[in-house]
Formats: sequence, structure tokens, C-alpha cells
Amino acid sequence: MAMNINMTVSQGSSELWAVPCTVMRGGTSKAVFLPEQWVPQDRAQRERFLLAVMGSPDPRQIDGLGGADLLTTKMAIVGPSTRSDADVDYTFAQVAITQARVYFDMNCGNISSAVGVYAVEKGLVPAVEPLTRVRIHNRNTGTVLLTEVPVAGGHALVEGDWIIDGVPGSGAGIAMDYRLTAGGVSGSLLPTQNRQDTIRVEGLGKVTVSVVDIANIGFMVRAEDIGIADCTLPSPPTPELLARMDLLQRAVARKLEMPEGRLTPIPVIVAPPHDFATVVGGKTVPADQVDLVAEVIGGQPLTLHKAFPGTTSVTLAVAARIPGTVAYHSARQNGAPTVRIGHPSGRMEVGARLADAGGTRITIEEASYQRTARLIMDGITYVRRSRL
Repeated sequence: MAMNINMTVSQGSSELWAVPCTVMRGGTSKAVFLPEQWVPQDRAQRERFLLAVMGSPDPRQIDGLGGADLLTTKMAIVGPSTRSDADVDYTFAQVAITQARVYFDMNCGNISSAVGVYAVEKGLVPAVEPLTRVRIHNRNTGTVLLTEVPVAGGHALVEGDWIIDGVPGSGAGIAMDYRLTAGGVSGSLLPTQNRQDTIRVEGLGKVTVSVVDIANIGFMVRAEDIGIADCTLPSPPTPELLARMDLLQRAVARKLEMPEGRLTPIPVIVAPPHDFATVVGGKTVPADQVDLVAEVIGGQPLTLHKAFPGTTSVTLAVAARIPGTVAYHSARQNGAPTVRIGHPSGRMEVGARLADAGGTRITIEEASYQRTARLIMDGITYVRRSRL
């Protein structure tokens, strides 16, 4: 049950600014949630504020709420919607750990799954049993996400039987629907209008990629094309691989006329299904339980995503249903309603159904998955005014 915070109590000294905040787990990530009205609107002031809350730049983020990991230095800014077709506005922020930078160029699907729970607990939407449908306007991509939150007794359910590899135990399943987000960044599901593009990359020569824009904009590349043997994916990247992926991401960004050195386009390395051991936990996953194996090299600086981003799972699953893409040629095509993705923490299933995928016009009928999310902490964080 969410706590009611009395902001007239414990305001801190003149050197500290008391700000209401909520810590939530969403899927395999964790984020600090902030009410929109408490966050500065000016871009520069907003970035300084978010850096101060998280304690960046610092490799341990010891003076703030950051968890010193790509998956735990996330933030969500949430408030009433400014659009008639949505219930809440939500801005995702990825705070750098060792750099004084905040990235707003992408959405996070794992944290998106907690936004509906937050909206229910904070009274931003009426709690409706057994499922509360929340329309989320993601301001990063300008698109609307749909989610269904299990509710009982006026609160979002926590306990349930839905299991996510990379999260201990089980929880109440939260349905996420991204079918309305196609082309949110570029205006087209296939931003280059091609299912494959061959790009010349310094030091690598010609590399074939597929760029897809749904949920987030990302690109897929075969493991073998960047020097990884198929049957060794996923694996912790070497410095040499990180350098190659940085060059490739920058080359794809230039082709898309996007800024370089940001989080997007998100790089996804793919390989056909094979037996593999998870990077996290060392669990063996047999080939017959996945339709392809993938890992995301994300963040700035680039590093291995220890699980799999929710939005990128949609990007990859939809790509795997489009004949001619890199992902399609790597994936097992068995006519099943879901694409089973093997990743560093295990596997996940994504519903992906397309109409006329072989033609010039592709219609997204389903792009969905389920996550679990819960409230961890509700209270006040004290921000050093000197950092602002």
C-alpha cells in the first residue's frame, strides 16, 4: 500500500531540498519515479537535478540513489497526461554513472511496466478490478503504450505466478502492448525502407544490418559478422567487440541522420537458436526453448545489458517476423504466436503478429509481452542544493 507523505515534515536543512520520490522495480530494471511537478522544466536544470538525485557522476553513485549499474540508474518522470488519448505522461531518463549526462532519446520497456502500477498507486487513474487499463503517453518517443495492471482492493497486485528470468521469484503479470508505437522515432517501421542495409564501417568493412522502429529504434547484426562465433552468444563482450560495436552504432546513426554517441539506435547482436549458458547465474538454456539468441550492447559507454530491454524485445520480435531481415534469417520460424528470445539472463517470450509482412505495407496486429513490477520504497529524497 502506498504511503501518504506529509511534505510539511522533515524538510531538511537549508543545504538540502526535500523531494518526494518512489523507487520501483519494473521487469529486470529498477528506477526512481518522480512526480512531474517536482522536476525542473528547463533542460539544463532538469539534467543537473536528475544527476544530483542519482549521485552521478561517480562510479559508486554513493551520494545519491543510483545503483551503479546500467539497469538501476533509470528514472521515470510521471504526471497527468497532456494528451486526450492517454491517461498519464511518462518521460524516461537514463542517467550516466561516471559521466555528467542524462539520456532522453529512448524509452525503457521494463520501467514502462511499472508506470501503470505507479499510476494506480498514486491515484492518477481510477483503480478498476480485476484489471486497470492505463494509456501511457511516452514523451521520449511521442507514442502511446497500453498496459493492463492487475488490481485488488484498490491497489496493484504484487503476488502472482508470472516468472521473469533475471528477477527472483514470481509476481502478478502486467500486459504491455506496443502495437501503436511503430515508427515513433523515424516515422516508419522500416526507417531505411529496406529490410537489410549494407553499411561500410571503419575497420570492419561492409556489415549487413536491419533497422526497425517499434517501441524503440534499433538495429540487428549477425554475431558472425562482428567476429563472434554463433554458439558463444550471449557472452561478456571484450574491449575489442565494444569498440567495433561503437563504430557500427555510429555508422548506423549517421545513415539514419541521428546524433552519434547516444543510446539509440540500440545495437542488438543475434544468432540462430543454440544451447547456451546464461551470463547471469550460469543456467543452461537448451536450443529447443528459444527461437533465436541475442544480446544488447547498450548504454554510453557501451556495455552488455545483463538481461534484455523490454522495448528492444518488441523491436527484435517484430523484426524476426519480417521476411528478409537479419533477425528473420536468424530466427526459427515455427508459426508460434510468440518469439522466444534467449538472452544473458535466460529467455523471454514476445507476442508478435504481423499482416502482409511479405509485402510493401506491414500491419502490426500484436507487439506485446508481460512483465512484473512493484513498489519498493515511497518517501523523500534529499538533494544537495549545491549540485543544482
